[in-house]
Amino acid sequence: MLFIYCITFMQLRRVVITGLGALTPLGNSAPETWQALINGVSGIAPITSFDATNFKTRFAGEVKGFDPERLIDRKEARKMDRYAHFSVCVADEALRDSQLDLDQEDRSRVGVIWGSGFGGLQTMEEELYNFAEGDGVPRFNPFMIPKAIPSIAAGHISIRFGLGGPSFSVSTACSSSSHAVASAFDQIRLGHADVLLTGGADADVTQAGVGGFNSLHALSTNNDSPETASRPFSKSRDGFVLGEGAACLVMEEYEHAKARGAKIYAEIIGEGMTSDAYHMTAPDPEGKGAERVMRQALKDAGVQPEDIDYINTHGTSTPLGDITELKAIQRVFGEHVYEMNLDSTKSMTGHLIGATGAVEAMACVMALKEGIIPPTINHDPDDIDENIDYRINFTFDKAQKRDIRYALSNTFGFGGHNACLVFKKWEE
Repeated sequence: MLFIYCITFMQLRRVVITGLGALTPLGNSAPETWQALINGVSGIAPITSFDATNFKTRFAGEVKGFDPERLIDRKEARKMDRYAHFSVCVADEALRDSQLDLDQEDRSRVGVIWGSGFGGLQTMEEELYNFAEGDGVPRFNPFMIPKAIPSIAAGHISIRFGLGGPSFSVSTACSSSSHAVASAFDQIRLGHADVLLTGGADADVTQAGVGGFNSLHALSTNNDSPETASRPFSKSRDGFVLGEGAACLVMEEYEHAKARGAKIYAEIIGEGMTSDAYHMTAPDPEGKGAERVMRQALKDAGVQPEDIDYINTHGTSTPLGDITELKAIQRVFGEHVYEMNLDSTKSMTGHLIGATGAVEAMACVMALKEGIIPPTINHDPDDIDENIDYRINFTFDKAQKRDIRYALSNTFGFGGHNACLVFKKWEE
């Protein structure tokens, strides 16, 4: 009881975002990605990483023109899966952006909390193909296991930068990196670290990734028009578009950031985590878990529903998922839902699985800083779903300028894992 009493009345520390990094189907940096988002650019195209001729879905959101050896030594790069390449590169960008001088830091107070839904799927696929095509003698790469495990990206980042603070990974499917961000927020505000590199990565545009999601009937099969296939909140949506990528946020205790004169993008003020406890792959049809997670995040942030100006929805472009999320949003926000902007940046990036929460958190942070909300693209005004209330402002087609004080980001994953983050415009 004494421990609970102390936690309840202790002064929680403020947490701010001081650095950003990204690799997405829209660009190989955070600025490139942000510019493409506000310009309404689609990053979806036919698959180039393997021959997808015989697959039901032959397109995806691939990272383009990426060369890990620009940053990582060739010998070391060969010991790493593509998702770990992404992770190290975005962490490096975010650290440089933050201008944090690690030589002046107590590195035992700087750590990494990272999310990934699959980890090294590409590595496991390649190794098992090689074994199946061989002579039955088990010849596996000695780096297969460390390349494939979902926790290794956090390890690589910690090792590369000599970070001795909290270091662990989160794997909750599509909400992995949102849970990582939420965990980093908690670690810093409770005083366990001063700075954390947090976010996530996945590289699942592989034969197993596309084939596996196809077998679940989860992916769009609109092969005739890949760039318009991700169409959240439209009647003709037929599944999500698989993507790959990564994003990193440097999160820092406010007084620490202030003392070193850091630029501050935004403040994170609340988080929520719940479970649908309903089904392995389908959301609760009434969105009860989604409703609870938003209410929990708002309560944690100390704000009212009417304070929120912008929601970056999970908005996957699946027939059931979009509807259940909107049901939850309408119950939480009531009439205020018509005063907010909603969007789905997945209409441009596709669904980056374990990286999606971090990319969308970055979108919220930049929207707060720049006063502009990215659009939901690919909506045809004649493509009307009678189950959707189009009086809601989904920010269709074009970015909209708006002075945003509070933004909310939703992510929901297979297994019923829900996470919600609340960000605030930076004010002293």
